[in-house]
This record gives sequence, structure tokens and C-alpha cells, in this order.
Amino acid sequence: FHTRHSLSDTASETAGIGAARRWIKREFERISRTTGGRLQVEFDTFHQAPTPPRLPAGAELVNIVATLPGAQPEAADRVYVVSGHYDSRSLGIMDTVSHAPGANDDASGTAAVLELARVMAGHTFDATIVFMTVAAEEQGLLGAKHWAETAVADGRHIAAMFTNDIVGNTTDEQGRADRSHVRLFAEGVPPANPLPAEVLAQIRTGGENDFPTRQLARLIKATGEAYLPEFEVRVVYRRDRFLRGGDHSPFLDQGIPAVRFTEPREAYAHQHQDVRVEDGVHYGDLPEFVDFAYTAQVARVNIAALATLARAPAAPADPQVEVTRLENDTALRWTRGTEPDLAGYRIVWRETTAPFWQHSAWAGDVTRFVVKDISKDNVIFGVQAVDRDGHASPAVYPTPWRGDY
Repeated sequence: FHTRHSLSDTASETAGIGAARRWIKREFERISRTTGGRLQVEFDTFHQAPTPPRLPAGAELVNIVATLPGAQPEAADRVYVVSGHYDSRSLGIMDTVSHAPGANDDASGTAAVLELARVMAGHTFDATIVFMTVAAEEQGLLGAKHWAETAVADGRHIAAMFTNDIVGNTTDEQGRADRSHVRLFAEGVPPANPLPAEVLAQIRTGGENDFPTRQLARLIKATGEAYLPEFEVRVVYRRDRFLRGGDHSPFLDQGIPAVRFTEPREAYAHQHQDVRVEDGVHYGDLPEFVDFAYTAQVARVNIAALATLARAPAAPADPQVEVTRLENDTALRWTRGTEPDLAGYRIVWRETTAPFWQHSAWAGDVTRFVVKDISKDNVIFGVQAVDRDGHASPAVYPTPWRGDY
């Protein structure tokens, strides 16, 4: 489309942001037709007020949203979102006419989302999945921000969000290739100022690494590597790359667990550049610099995790660890979920210095379980809900329970 700059041509059928979004919508609609209309496809059109310097006069912006409704009444209102941004840019952030192919940033993520929709629309999931390609990421994450804020204002239960942004390059400027892993950026403490009392309480009991986004990242890593054992999901304990941002950030700002998938090495000559050859160096975000097989691997990790989440029961709402007396056993309690295929609960734990779960015990379909000879003083616990097919929710950190008084 020559350029997909958010302020580029909207009337042409072959060039500019308008042609791009209509093509994406047609692709989602084609997928829907092949699956009996199961995908609900729509433009999410809104007027963005001026946001200088990247959108000085405001603009009409359009996200493309394809919704696969959940099939289980008890889970259908639980929503999982996966996105890529379809806008692109050249070296000049306000250059709306120069060639800006955006093959990796972020046609790679948009292609992954389209492929996820194509594969998943033919299957049934308990919860609802939203496949979304958003506009104006390069203008300040505006498309994602609008959708996240609107969803929360409408009272929608967004359980988790994935964004795929630059998931197609495997070679850095020195020619070194790495196809072995994908980076998964996962923020720690929720962004709030001041921190709510419950957040402070969790931090004070050692749970600063166990807020929902980190728990989501643990599940994605475990699930992705179970299906692709030779492809590492490398969790990075940051919101994003150093002082940079992506479309998961507005979801985090709304209190929604959200993560970013990004390639292992960024090639900056092929990112936010004018297409040219200079001193023998090829600049520009062109398709020939995309490793399509690698993008497919990232998509496989996405689909493994999304399918697991959308078929698993909801994460336990209120797990608690009993602190009514001093003992070396650990007793945990929770409220039972309502899903008809709920099989029971799993207790997981790890050393306080370990990043990922090391041990587990099956509690069964109960609401209280005692882990013998393991003290809550020495490890971090979590509780997962599991269905009859073995799909597990993210773990949830248990809060202290001091008894009924």
C-alpha cells in the first residue's frame, strides 16, 4: 500500500491507510465466510482529538476488530485480545507520502493476527477471543488506547491482552541470526499512583513478582514451550524495550494483564527508515528482511497460549493462604468457579528467588488444600483452575487469611 501512515490517503483503493484497512477487513470477512460467519467483523471508527506533535490536527482513526464469541455461557463474557498494528511510518514521523512498507513493523504482527483468526475461527472456545489490528500506534498508541478505554468504560471483562509488534526479524546489523526465541515483555507491579492497599499488601508479603501480567507471562512461556520445545519464550521483566512502548501499554494502564511479543534482535536500519541504499547499507522495512518462518513460530506460541486461556476456567478469584497459627504446613483456600467443565485446582510453588513455577500438587475439586511440610515462609505459592481436558488458568497469588473475625 506504499505507505500505511495513519494520516495517509484514505480514498485510494491501492495506496494508503484507507486501502490497507479495507483489505484487512475483507480478509477477516473472508475468514468468517469460510467458517459459517463465526467471526464478527467490524470497523472501530473514532475521532481522535489533536495530540501534538504526532497528530496535531486530530483525525478519524479506524481499528479493525474480529470477534470470535465464546461458546460457554459461564465463560463467554471473559475476553482475550490479540493485536498487531497495521499503520507504518518512514523516517519522518509526519511524512504521509513516502514509501513506508512497514513489513516487519508491523505487518508481521498484523499477519500473525490474521493467521490466528483463520486457524482459530474454525474451532470452539469457551471464552471470547478478539483479533484486532489497530491504527496510529506510531502516533502514540492511539488505536489501542481508544479500544482499551472504551472496553473498560463499557464494563467488558478483558482477562488478558497480547500484542505482536516486530515479530519478523532474526538478523541484527552485524549479520548475526537468532531464530531460537521470542522476547515476551511483562511488566511487574501494576501502574498506579498511589498504589492501592491490596497491591502494597502483596508486595509486603513477597508477591512483587506475582501480579497478573507476570502470571500471564509464566503461562505463555510454559504453554508455548510445551508445544514448541526448541523455541524459547524469553520473558523480559519490563513493560517494553527500554523507555519505548507498544499497544499493550494502554491495556496495562487500564489494569488489564497485557504482554508484548517481539523478535530477539532489532535491526534499526530496517525500522522507521526511508527506503534507500546509503554507503552500501540497505535501509527500509522491506519484505526481504522478514524471516517468515520465524513469524510463524511466534504465531504458534500465540495460538497455543490463547487456545489454552480461552478453554481454561477463569483464574481463581480469591485464593488465600491461612495465617491463623504458626505451622510448617501451608493451608490454602479459595472459592469454587462456576464453569461446568471445571475439574479442580492445582497448587504451584517455587523458591522465592526462582522466576518460574518449579513444583505442583493436584488439590482436586475442593476449596481448601494443605501442602504438607512446606512453609509459606520459604516459597511463593499460586493457585490455578483446571478443566477436565487439562487446560489451566494463570496462577493467582494467595492473599493472607486470618480467620473469620
